Amino acid sequence: LQNVRIDPSSVSFSMWKDIPVPFYMSVYFFEVLNPKEVLRGAKPVLNQRGPYVYREFRYKTNITFHDNDTVSFLEYRKLFFQPDMSNGREEEYIVVPNVLMMGAAVMMENLPNFVKLLLSGALAGLKQEAFMNRTVGEILWGYEDPLIDTINTLVPGLIPFKGKFGLFVELNNSNSGLFTVNTGMKNISRVHMVDSWNGLKKVNYWRSNECNMINGTAGEMWPPFMSPTSLEFYSPDACRSMTLVYEQSGKFKGVPTYRFVAPKTLFANGTDYPPNEGFCPCMQSGIQNVSTCRLKAPMFISHPHFYNADPTLVNAVEGLHPSKDQHALFLDVHPMTGIPMNCSIKLQLNLYIKQVSGIIQTGKIKPVVLPLLWFAESGSIEGSVLKQFYTNLVLIPTLLDYLQYIFLGLSVPLIISAAVLMARSQRTAAEKSPRHPTTQSKPPPSSETTPLLQDAGTLSQDDAEA
Repeated sequence: LQNVRIDPSSVSFSMWKDIPVPFYMSVYFFEVLNPKEVLRGAKPVLNQRGPYVYREFRYKTNITFHDNDTVSFLEYRKLFFQPDMSNGREEEYIVVPNVLMMGAAVMMENLPNFVKLLLSGALAGLKQEAFMNRTVGEILWGYEDPLIDTINTLVPGLIPFKGKFGLFVELNNSNSGLFTVNTGMKNISRVHMVDSWNGLKKVNYWRSNECNMINGTAGEMWPPFMSPTSLEFYSPDACRSMTLVYEQSGKFKGVPTYRFVAPKTLFANGTDYPPNEGFCPCMQSGIQNVSTCRLKAPMFISHPHFYNADPTLVNAVEGLHPSKDQHALFLDVHPMTGIPMNCSIKLQLNLYIKQVSGIIQTGKIKPVVLPLLWFAESGSIEGSVLKQFYTNLVLIPTLLDYLQYIFLGLSVPLIISAAVLMARSQRTAAEKSPRHPTTQSKPPPSSETTPLLQDAGTLSQDDAEA
């Protein structure tokens, strides 16, 4: 138990501080093959490109212990492209929706027509179109776009940022917020459980207290002695707490594990699953609206290829093939320590696009939740860390169990031998002791001298006869 606490003197502290597990983020893009036809109202045809693989390093800074059995920290991520593991280069061009323009168009849908006409004219002057052809690196890590300043001039505050725009521009070399978690020093059952995030006990993105709650851990480790039921963690990327459910027991390279997976209700809408009503406004089940925590942009998250989602989402485009083996997320956790042994967290980013009256660049696009990309963050304990883990938490306890049976097996013949020796010693002692006449052979008592007198009388009579 001491080794799973967040304590500088514990064995697991260095693993918690600088995660030694090699994490990889694999990114898959959905290329739009028929952008001109989509502008005329056709169904989008998609082609998956990738993976583009990045080695992910995680480390914690600003580690501060508090008197109330908690510790605060910032965790940073650094990503490095791995060309040898990728199916493509960052310099490759891909046709995708113009996220900035199409997102702004939907956000401005209810503004006065003259504002939209002004934006449409500005878009024409900047030669902005509904779809763009940019490199993988630009789409992920950002590109300069004069449209940002133009939109902020027309509608101040609509896009509250400056500089480059990219889907993952804030992911690399950045932290996921200030986490304060329990150390487990006083209560081991609370170790790793989140006390606050960015100083908040709950967020304010959603419409219900339940949906705004910050539950579980930070998603790295869990309290020991887990039960095969469920686990929870708070995800800053999804802006919410997420619950995974137990699926099955197994082993990862000899280490016993519980596998936890996403339930169908994770991204269900409020109609199909009422507790999710707080995440609405909702559309079909299987996607979650994250616009409230993504600058009001019409962004949705889901499982890759709309796995476990309403079939209408899959059928609204061509080129998706949802599969549990390829697109379901999972966590394999060692139940005794709460440490993940193998995991793969998969999410898809989607953009809601449609024709917006007054903005001619949107053409006649039919309303559709269009997949942009999906990514998988995967990692497993390997090498010396796995060997140490296996030795300390599997091999040694197993040997101790075997030794108990061995000692028990050795003790049985010893007990039998002792019993046999004891029985023999008692028998030998009985044979050496004088035998006593039984009660039936004893003559009836008369007096202490009677037997002697009778014997003497009998003897004298015999002698006389002789």
